Amino acid sequence: MDDTNDARPVYVIGAGPGGLAVAAALRDQGVRAVVLEKSDAVGASWRRHYNRLRLHTTRRHSSLPGLRMPRSFGRWVAREDVVRYLETYARHQELEIVTGVEVSRITPAEGSGWLLHATGGRQLNGRAVVVATGYNHTPALPDRAGADTYSGELLHAGEYREAGPYAGRDVLVVGAGNTGAEIAVDLVEGGAARVRLAIRTVPHILRRSTAGWPAQYTGILVRRLPTRLVDRAAGLMSRIAVPDLSAQGLPRPDTGLYSRVRQGAIPVQDVGLIAAVRTGRVEPVAAVDSFDGGTVVLADGARIQPDAVIAATGYRRGLEPLVGHLGVLDGRGRPVTHGRRTPKQAPGLYFTGFTNPISGMLRELAIDARKIASAIARR
Repeated sequence: MDDTNDARPVYVIGAGPGGLAVAAALRDQGVRAVVLEKSDAVGASWRRHYNRLRLHTTRRHSSLPGLRMPRSFGRWVAREDVVRYLETYARHQELEIVTGVEVSRITPAEGSGWLLHATGGRQLNGRAVVVATGYNHTPALPDRAGADTYSGELLHAGEYREAGPYAGRDVLVVGAGNTGAEIAVDLVEGGAARVRLAIRTVPHILRRSTAGWPAQYTGILVRRLPTRLVDRAAGLMSRIAVPDLSAQGLPRPDTGLYSRVRQGAIPVQDVGLIAAVRTGRVEPVAAVDSFDGGTVVLADGARIQPDAVIAATGYRRGLEPLVGHLGVLDGRGRPVTHGRRTPKQAPGLYFTGFTNPISGMLRELAIDARKIASAIARR
């Protein structure tokens, strides 16, 4: 079908960095884009992150198309500055954003395009749809026996803001990804009496910057190299830059760094974890096996009773209600295509922000935005 005179807008679902970048890129192509956001402001997920969070990617490689982040933000941009930037970006690009509208389901429109079923019984007809609801959509609490009846304090990392409420307390952090590692360090620095970090899979740990060279730059350079080659090089660099913490309960991983990345596991960038583990302020322990009343049972049989459990156990994409019926998700609930590619069975449906690249999420969102806009403009 020739869409040249199709006056319907392109709908972008989600006003996070990915959605805003796509809308701006479409505007540059002369295509009307309407961003639908279920919350009352842009950058909703960034507003919910813990206070100390900073980007692990450099300011230079974290800007969206058409507007650089200001130098005043520094090299490693703080969470609140990311929010400020997204607000400024939406105004600067004069984006058409409708807040308070949640899209619950997408179905094919008659003839071509897509019908969006939204808040208040709305049915919106778009020539194309870009789903940018975000990597961190639905908090995933530990799926362990007894978790639903655990009598202690159990919260997801998405509810954690700062260490103040945990000063003088015994805290177990579950999950040794970037979020869990950083929260553990935040708790130690904020005065928690004891901090343990439950680890299921030993993470790869990288220095965020070595001699002024950011780890992200290396990620950009190696992302298209053979996996085995990168694994070998990363293993060598790790032994040089990261001390062996086996005696403290954090051994070196037994799988390659890039092999893990290919499976969706991004390395932990060190913002104090190495020093905290080395000095005993953060204690690595076995993974959580189950919950028993007010007790946490670990995989090695140990039973502990922390004052609070913070679950840095990740998020689900939450796409099944929206597009699961279209056959565009894999077995793990992730889109089978992303960027400029659109599923054969769902032409005109695009996804962005559902991968976790080693080269930096914001950088790849910016690249994908231009590619998606060009693909839609050519249709």
